[in-house]
Amino acid sequence: MSDTATPHTDIRSTGWISRLPAPLRPYALLARLDRPIGTWLLFLPGAWGILLPDAGGTTPPLERVRLLALFGIGSLVMRSAGCVVNDMWDRDIDRQVTRTAGRPLASGALRMRHAALFLLLLLLIGLSILLQLNPLAQMLGASSLILVALYPLAKRFTWWPQLVMGFTFGFGAPMGYAAVADRCDTTQLLLYTATILWQLGFDTIYGFQDMDDDARIGVKSTSLLWQGRAKAFIGVCYAAASLAFLGAGFLAHTGAGFYFVALFCIVLLLRQAATVNPRDPRLCLAQFRANRDIGFGFALACLAGLVG
Repeated sequence: MSDTATPHTDIRSTGWISRLPAPLRPYALLARLDRPIGTWLLFLPGAWGILLPDAGGTTPPLERVRLLALFGIGSLVMRSAGCVVNDMWDRDIDRQVTRTAGRPLASGALRMRHAALFLLLLLLIGLSILLQLNPLAQMLGASSLILVALYPLAKRFTWWPQLVMGFTFGFGAPMGYAAVADRCDTTQLLLYTATILWQLGFDTIYGFQDMDDDARIGVKSTSLLWQGRAKAFIGVCYAAASLAFLGAGFLAHTGAGFYFVALFCIVLLLRQAATVNPRDPRLCLAQFRANRDIGFGFALACLAGLVG
């Protein structure tokens, strides 16, 4: 299935989604199953935490594989749950934004009670996965639900909703670290910081697509706030994220392979910051999506530091 979007909508009802039974299609679209990149961007920081060497100590490789599988499934489920919560809060706003007007709750394809029951199912699945982690990771995972519930409100009260998004959907990093290390420390804090700043950068780029609609309806965002200095702002976010990531690797006593791969990814991030254009929605969407591959690169850096 193509992952190509138009500037007019973020709904992709073709491909495998169109082959689902008609009653299930709105739920698949509500969960953003037509656009898996969000799941990847939620999962990858968790993979960083699982793969950082000092986070493991004597952790057997198969245990890391088990945790990666659990985090993969959990990311799919919790990203879907986050999308449902977001659309429940934002259904009235979504009707006024060209890109989101076709979403199931905004368009009336689903009602609020349908979304609430679907959310309950997703949370129960997420709970069953969370219970397979150690108590510290369970506590962190449960506390993240507060951020998931409140994140959609941020755009109504602050110019920094993308920062709140970073705190919320970057939670996989400290959870992954805790699931392996069973502790909280400075390495974990630096990894979480790197994730927050990375996501602040790429979500600001993503938000440039909606600036005109956001300004018209009074929604706040870092995209609107920094559109006049976009390259500088994205550059600072990515540079600070890179330093935090390298610092986490240093404290984790990684091998030389970590730095070689990480520096390549950092170059890609800084190149993205240097070429961002808030008035080119197609470029912004392409740059946002490129962060999936960059995130994979950082995961590979952790793995390289683990083995050598």
